[in-house]
Amino acid sequence: MSFNDVRIQTVTGTLPASVFDGPILPHEHLRTDTRWGIGVDSDPRRWLDEEAYVTGELKRLGRDHALNLVVEHSALGSARDTAALARLSAGSRVAVVASTGFAAEPFAGDLIRRNGVDDLTGDLLREIGVGLDGTSARPGLIVTSAWQETPSPAEERAAVAVARASLRTDLPVAADCLGLLEVLLTSGVPAGRVSVRAADHLVQRKIAESGSYVSVTGAEDVLALLEAGHATRVLLSSGVARQGDVAGYGGDGYARLFDRVLPALVRSGVDAATIRLITQENPLRWLALPGTR
Repeated sequence: MSFNDVRIQTVTGTLPASVFDGPILPHEHLRTDTRWGIGVDSDPRRWLDEEAYVTGELKRLGRDHALNLVVEHSALGSARDTAALARLSAGSRVAVVASTGFAAEPFAGDLIRRNGVDDLTGDLLREIGVGLDGTSARPGLIVTSAWQETPSPAEERAAVAVARASLRTDLPVAADCLGLLEVLLTSGVPAGRVSVRAADHLVQRKIAESGSYVSVTGAEDVLALLEAGHATRVLLSSGVARQGDVAGYGGDGYARLFDRVLPALVRSGVDAATIRLITQENPLRWLALPGTR
């Protein structure tokens, strides 16, 4: 695929894909809060609000590893803060893709529990058309989430709304279980517009066989997918999701991809062209704006 005419929606506007000439982190959290979900165990560590630390990490990765794009997956119900994302992007000089969509039911709560598909679709289309959180920044991704492998009725309604919004706008979708993938595909979303996160190798292979992208964080996951012939379906990220993952708090941070995963792939014999495919070309193809693919 040529990326000459492809454009990517970031919090600072649409940018040509040609400016993203280095690795991309396609599934991260830069700011989120799901500590106090309703009906699930609370976890005071399940949050991330460390702007200075995150900015510093991204800036170092841009300097040392040519990182120039991060896709942020916090959606409605998980304390998304678009103004903070814009500050992080400006401070680090790393572009950020923000998301619309819905967190899982324990966190999105009444937003998805009390509203039908039409209202939920309208909420998404307003954010896509007008901007996020009172800003003019538009999302480059729609997120749908479930707390369990089988979506609840409210989560399934939200997923149908996400599918309808994606079909109207051709924005890519990120999901986190096979149940949601089934809803998206049966609603008509093209498999190539969908990314699904999964930890089990058999599930990962099933996702790839559907034509969807598989979002993974481990070298062993990548190697299994490459062995099965699914190099063009892999999206590889560091997977930062909470404060404890940040380097300043003892975690591997956003550098995990560069410090641990990519070196392990190289030691296993993965060549430079394949690494470029899974760290740059695949995410750009997935994120490409309507009419530029």
